[in-house]
Amino acid sequence: MYTQQFPRMASGSGREIARAMRAAYLGLHRQTNACLARAGITADQFVLLAALADGDAVTQQELVRRTFSDPSTVRAMLVLLQARGLIARRRHAADSRARCVTLTRKGRRAFNRMWKMSESVRARLLAAFAADEVPALIALLCRIAEAMHPPPGGGTRKATGGGRRRIATVAGNAAYDVSHT
Repeated sequence: MYTQQFPRMASGSGREIARAMRAAYLGLHRQTNACLARAGITADQFVLLAALADGDAVTQQELVRRTFSDPSTVRAMLVLLQARGLIARRRHAADSRARCVTLTRKGRRAFNRMWKMSESVRARLLAAFAADEVPALIALLCRIAEAMHPPPGGGTRKATGGGRRRIATVAGNAAYDVSHT
């Protein structure tokens, strides 16, 4: 179905790449929203809960960085999640301007239930690829995210040349190898 909508995909058109990425993202987002509707959580809120489930208390700024979102959107979602008792926000011990965010016990139980509820979405996503394709897809998506992430101070990134090997981070997150050798 989708391959028929993107006939020029092989031409390397930036427009077709953007359209295909949008279709994939929106499909995943809609499926996740539908799956989690019974729990009263959106896909975006689930991403925040998942980032918090990864570890201890983090600042709201760290949560913004981990979820590739903007501060006002994250704050608005945290207010809703806090009202439901799923997260707690407290002043940072060393920086009174910062807030630390943690999952509550109720939030951890809810996240674990939602993780199980959303297993079918992840299974469908993974079923679209051979096991050896997944790491390559992740590396390519990280490369796109890095290329599209504005550099410090704003502006746009310049395209980098082909065959160089580089290790990059996406908005300060995990490193990956984007070599073309």
